[in-house]
Amino acid sequence: MDVNTDIDAKGKNGRNRVHILVVDDEEVIREGIREAIQHAGYACWAAASGDEALKFLEKKHVDLVISDIRLPGLTGFELTEIVKKKYDTDVIIITGYGKDFQYEEAIEKGASEFILKPIRLQELVVRLKRVLRERALIAQRRQMEEQLREMTITDDLTKLYNMRHFYSQLQLEMDRALRYKGSLSLLLLDLDGFKQYNDTYGHPEGDQILIRLGDVIRECLRKSDTAYRYGGDEFMVILPETRGGEARNVAERIRASFASVNPYRISDGNVDVTLSVGVVEYQPGEDLSGFVKKADQTMYQAKRQGGNQSLFAQE
Repeated sequence: MDVNTDIDAKGKNGRNRVHILVVDDEEVIREGIREAIQHAGYACWAAASGDEALKFLEKKHVDLVISDIRLPGLTGFELTEIVKKKYDTDVIIITGYGKDFQYEEAIEKGASEFILKPIRLQELVVRLKRVLRERALIAQRRQMEEQLREMTITDDLTKLYNMRHFYSQLQLEMDRALRYKGSLSLLLLDLDGFKQYNDTYGHPEGDQILIRLGDVIRECLRKSDTAYRYGGDEFMVILPETRGGEARNVAERIRASFASVNPYRISDGNVDVTLSVGVVEYQPGEDLSGFVKKADQTMYQAKRQGGNQSLFAQE
């Protein structure tokens, strides 16, 4: 395999760095294309077969593959199908057998462009620039869609997920636990003394408590766990693959962590903002509303017992 030094296209021509791999079994064509692409300011490598190309792709990300159709071993079409299935990479197909292969066939395999040999290198560069522009636009559109999605499922104040997303995610986790006979637990957290604090010091100060609690919850969770602002000063935490006893430990970790950094204990004793947590474990056959109601009842029981504690609902 031919391996060359990276060219920083951004530094040379103001473009973002782009990595391109040329696949052709004819060395003269392969090197000619590679040199033209390097001259245009992009980082470029070359491989003599589809198998070499796949080995290369396993080790390094490539934005665009330019491949001949007729190659030793894998054909260019077979390579295209594998690349499009496994990698976030565009493909340009080239061939000297225009009578045997059609544009439509290349596009069906997943290629973004189809070019006939003999190749005018200037035209090739123009076409790859078009493919890269379309690639950048698609990536930008995906990013915007993801941002919009995050806005619809995220609480503006705490940046945790919102109640709307909570119900769909909880149902998904309940279905998964039932299907695979796994465990699932739920925490419902509520601030003690929050209304009195708000009435005494104002909502802007109360918002700071909610933001800090959101930060504490995030810091205490695994990547597989998810947290939600359920409404007002109530928060939910979904703990997949977690038994009730383990969930109680998580609840205590959150409660203690909030208490240790909580700057909202007033020295005159008029207001004391603490945390009560209801901990419940999912039981097979339990419906969503019943599961949430059980968490709610357990949390309120913790409050009735004095607050500033976590309580596990024993079945």
